Amino acid sequence: MARVVVFFLLISHLIIRVAFHLPSIISDLILFNLIAFGAAVIAYKSPRSNDSLARITISSAIFIWALSSSFSTWNSFYDLHISEYLIDFGYIAFYPLMFLGVIRALAVTKKITALELLDTAIIALGVSSVIASLLLRPATLHFSGSSYEVFLAILYPVGDLVLVAASLSLIVLQHRTLRSLILFVGICAFAITDLYFLLISATTGYEFAALSDDGWLLGLALIANSLWHHGGESEVSERYLNNWATTIALIFSSAILGYGAIRANYFPFFILLLAFITITLAFLRMALALRDARAVAEDREHARTDELTGLPNRRRFITELELLRRKVGTLLLLDLDGFKGVNDLYGHEIGDQLLKQITTRFNRVLPDTALIARLGGDEFGVIIYGSPDTGADVALALRATCTYPFTLSVGEVRVGVSIGSVTTQGPTTTKEVLLKRADAAMYEAKRSGLGYVQSEITRP
Repeated sequence: MARVVVFFLLISHLIIRVAFHLPSIISDLILFNLIAFGAAVIAYKSPRSNDSLARITISSAIFIWALSSSFSTWNSFYDLHISEYLIDFGYIAFYPLMFLGVIRALAVTKKITALELLDTAIIALGVSSVIASLLLRPATLHFSGSSYEVFLAILYPVGDLVLVAASLSLIVLQHRTLRSLILFVGICAFAITDLYFLLISATTGYEFAALSDDGWLLGLALIANSLWHHGGESEVSERYLNNWATTIALIFSSAILGYGAIRANYFPFFILLLAFITITLAFLRMALALRDARAVAEDREHARTDELTGLPNRRRFITELELLRRKVGTLLLLDLDGFKGVNDLYGHEIGDQLLKQITTRFNRVLPDTALIARLGGDEFGVIIYGSPDTGADVALALRATCTYPFTLSVGEVRVGVSIGSVTTQGPTTTKEVLLKRADAAMYEAKRSGLGYVQSEITRP
């Protein structure tokens, strides 16, 4: 109901503006700002399925803008003035809140990453600096007044350009939905009204309660209503587009700073600041990307490493086994003899101490090219490239490491090891068959008490 009422009031206000040219308290102080407050309510009351941060920031941005507009309009009708600095603060606060809300409203995932946030900021600021360098410099030549007034005159349209560029970059780089279309149209309506206000103020002079002021209301109403439409989801990764877009934004921003250094005072300070922030964010993004890359590499390594012994785990071992079956080498499966008794008698903590010492001994006798992995419990796997004789020698060396006792916190304990072996001589059977043969040989070594059994050589 509120969504319908807001647009009904907006149309009514337009009719009043056309019919009565003179400003009035009812039309311009009450009705005008009531529409803006209504848009804030619509945004806040949007479906709970929306991202909560998007609802809160967008509704807060519209509410603060409506509050500042009410104060500004009050000053136009009454002698008891509200501080202009307070009004300006509200208008300025609108932009960062709306910027964050737009990003969250158009995000394709429930949780936006730091890189996605930086990508959007870099693209938005980079595009804004380019547009501002082309359009705003001529306008600044017509402004008169204090530096603070010039600052505000530039800040508002630059903020609008950032919002337009941010929403456009999100739409192009991520997804296109009815929500994104309505939101983009609303932001454009708001921005065009601001730019028109800038142009009028710099040329013929702004006339209070102009018909064009309703463009702000239309923009806010559309932005609020966009949250009532489904945002959609993107299943296609377009990270490469983001990388290209951020690179282009960085190049243009660097060019603006470079040209500004060559021709001093050519660009206003605000444009150079946008370009500088863009470059700074690009370096920050690079640092975060490197950090994430290291984190991904560590996660991959952890996913393929046994936490207790630091050896590769079964996943890493199976991957290497796929390579072994195409080459000449030996597969060893090792199972400790007597480990279960030690573990049951002294507990898992002592068992873990034993596994670590066994791992150290095994590593000492393995050639550099060999791979040893903990497959689970007290079972290990070893892959050795080279002739079958090399594999046999390594197997005997591994058995020898368990011929003398291990010194643990509870004293000395003894365990042995049973080893099953299977060799390959080039492209041969599947890794499943290799494991099955080695496992059968290992159980034969344990059952017979031989300690080491070599399966027949598999040939191509």
